[in-house]
Amino acid sequence: MTSRTVSPSARLSEHDAAVGFTASRQLSEALQAILVDLIELHLQGKQAHWNLVGHNFRDLHLQLDNIVDDAREAGDDIAERMRALHTVPDGRSDTVVATTTLPKFPEGELSVAAVVDLITTRLYATTATMRRLHDGVDKADPSTADILHSIIDTLEKHAWMVRSENRKV
Repeated sequence: MTSRTVSPSARLSEHDAAVGFTASRQLSEALQAILVDLIELHLQGKQAHWNLVGHNFRDLHLQLDNIVDDAREAGDDIAERMRALHTVPDGRSDTVVATTTLPKFPEGELSVAAVVDLITTRLYATTATMRRLHDGVDKADPSTADILHSIIDTLEKHAWMVRSENRKV
């Protein structure tokens, strides 16, 4: 039996296979940007949920719970995907505040009509971040892009349903 010499590049390849796919800096930054918007959407949705008043309060109050749950779960999916790709998510409040693309949410009680507009804007802002970063994510890792597809679909459906509350025909 002959001895086989393994080149240094082959050893690197074996190491990479053992470690798995690792996110590039660009992919990591894109997922971090998506994560902070999802965390902020979750927090702003809860703020709206607690301070909502007016006609059709109950329906929107319950609908906001669904949005909050979906945003929280989506954020968790993105953060866990980041860990699976050997990068570290940062969901600390100071990071979220400093880097989110979502507009600041107003304080105090808010009417149902105002919250409909505010939450619709934030749902679309969150999906806009994902759509803006999607092609780069897809190029780097199509599996991660598939996760984005599902989140975009869910949030845009919520936007349509919430926006319909104020729509006039």
